[in-house]
Amino acid sequence: MKFVDQTRIFLKSGPGGNGIVSFRREKYVEFGGPNGGDGGKGGDIVFEAVTGLNTLVDYRYKRHYKAQKGQHGMGKNMTGAAGQDMILKVPVGTQIYDGDQEFIVADLAKEGDRVTLIEGGHGGLGNTHFKSSTNRAPRRATPGGEGDEMWVVLRLKLIADAGLLGLPNAGKSTFLSAVSRARPKIADYPFTTIRPQLGVVGFESNEFVMADIPGLIEGASEGVGLGHRFLGHVERCGILLHLVDGTQEDVVDAYETITNEVNEYGGDLVGKPIIIGLNKCDALLDEEIAEKKALLEEASGATVLTLSGATGGGVPEVLGALWKVINGERAKETERLAREAKALEQKLSGDFDDDEIPSNEWSPLS
Repeated sequence: MKFVDQTRIFLKSGPGGNGIVSFRREKYVEFGGPNGGDGGKGGDIVFEAVTGLNTLVDYRYKRHYKAQKGQHGMGKNMTGAAGQDMILKVPVGTQIYDGDQEFIVADLAKEGDRVTLIEGGHGGLGNTHFKSSTNRAPRRATPGGEGDEMWVVLRLKLIADAGLLGLPNAGKSTFLSAVSRARPKIADYPFTTIRPQLGVVGFESNEFVMADIPGLIEGASEGVGLGHRFLGHVERCGILLHLVDGTQEDVVDAYETITNEVNEYGGDLVGKPIIIGLNKCDALLDEEIAEKKALLEEASGATVLTLSGATGGGVPEVLGALWKVINGERAKETERLAREAKALEQKLSGDFDDDEIPSNEWSPLS
C-alpha cells in the first residue's frame, strides 16, 4: 500500500430539509388547521481516529466529501428525517489543518478521538410553528439551513516509541531492517528512503515501534527537501536515535547539522531524549572509532554508542538504551491512566473526601 502522509480534501455538511405548508384535511372537519412538519437537520462531517490505518492514501484519490441532506417536512406534523452524518476514519496521529495550513483545526492523537468539524444545516420550520390566536391558517414555512463547506489539509504524524534521525545514507534503513521485520529499500546512495517506514522491534521479551524517516538535509526545518513533513513524523516519538555515519570525514559537522535542524524545527522535538550512535563502525579501524567517538562526545556532551547495523555489532547495547527510556515512559503513562480511572470511579460512586462537596449537592447553612 502506498504511504501518503498529507493530502487536501473538500468537505461540505448536509443542508437542512425545508419546512412545509400543509393543512389537516379530514371529512367533517371544515377547519382542520395547519399541520406542516419541520425539515430534518443536515448531516455533520465527523472525523474519527481508528487503529488499523497507517496512511491517508484513501483521501488522495477521493477529494470531495458531502454529508447527506435532511429530508423535507411532511403533513400530519411529521418532521423530515435527519441527514446521516459522514464519519471519515483516519489513522491515529492525524492532524487537520485549515486549507491554507495556517492553524490546526483538530489533532486526533489517540484511538477513538472524534471531532465534529462541520455541523449540518438546521431544519426549516413548518407552518404549524406560525399558528397564533390571530392567524389560524398560516401559509408560511421556512427553508432549511445551508450546509457549511471548507477545504482542509490532513497531515499524518506517525506515532512510534522511537524514531531514527540522520543525514541521508547514515544507515538508518539498514539499522531498522536489522532490528525488525521491516524491509525498507537499502542501497549505497543518498535518499534511498523516500517515505517513512515503521518496524516492530523485539528486545528480550519486549516490543516497541520504531520509525525510520527519509534523511534530513540542511534547511529541513524550513521545509527544504520536505523536511517539515519528515520531522513531523518523529515529533511524537518518545525517544530519538541519531545515527551518524562513521565513514564521513567530519562526523561533528554531520551531528551538528541534524541537531541545528531539530532545534530550529522546535515543537515537541525540543528537549526530547536523544541517543547518539556512531554507525558503520565495521568499516573503521579501532583508532578511528575511538577518535571519532571522542569528537562526538565532546561536541554533544553525551555518551556516544558505537554500532554497525550491517554486522549487528553494538546493536543490543543501543536497543537496551532505547528500551530503558521507552519502558520508563510507558510506566508513567500507565500510572497516569490509573490515576484518571481511579478519579472517575470515585466520581461515579460518589466516594468523596469529607471536606469535598460535589457541586450538584445542596448543603444547608449551619
